[in-house]
Amino acid sequence: MAVTLRGRLATSQFGAMEAKSSRELQARNYLEKHRIMELLTYLTSALLFSRPEKPREYLISILEQLRTAKVSGMAFPFFMDNSNITAMFQMLDSSNKGSISFIQYKEALKTLGLCTADEVLKDDGHGITCEKFMLEV
Repeated sequence: MAVTLRGRLATSQFGAMEAKSSRELQARNYLEKHRIMELLTYLTSALLFSRPEKPREYLISILEQLRTAKVSGMAFPFFMDNSNITAMFQMLDSSNKGSISFIQYKEALKTLGLCTADEVLKDDGHGITCEKFMLEV
């Protein structure tokens, strides 16, 4: 009887683990499909960059701007200006070569939420200049 009970418990636990794994996979797929993590990264970065007095109202206004941009085809609202982008490039180009590697470029885009980890970007074999970095970002 003890063996049968253990067997049932093991089967039950395995089924629960399998269901949990399936739910986690579904959740992960949902987040990736709708780019929720990128959105949250963008909202958090914008919030920390601006540090508004009323953070909830600020986040709501950003979401409204995003919705308007999507519906109307307007430019996506961005919280960085050219001086911020130039400073970021200079931090990446610590040896002052005037260019950064493609890997640095892709990591910067991922950090900013401008591309996903699995997004394929074409590497032309040349370094990324500040001008190209600013244009792309």
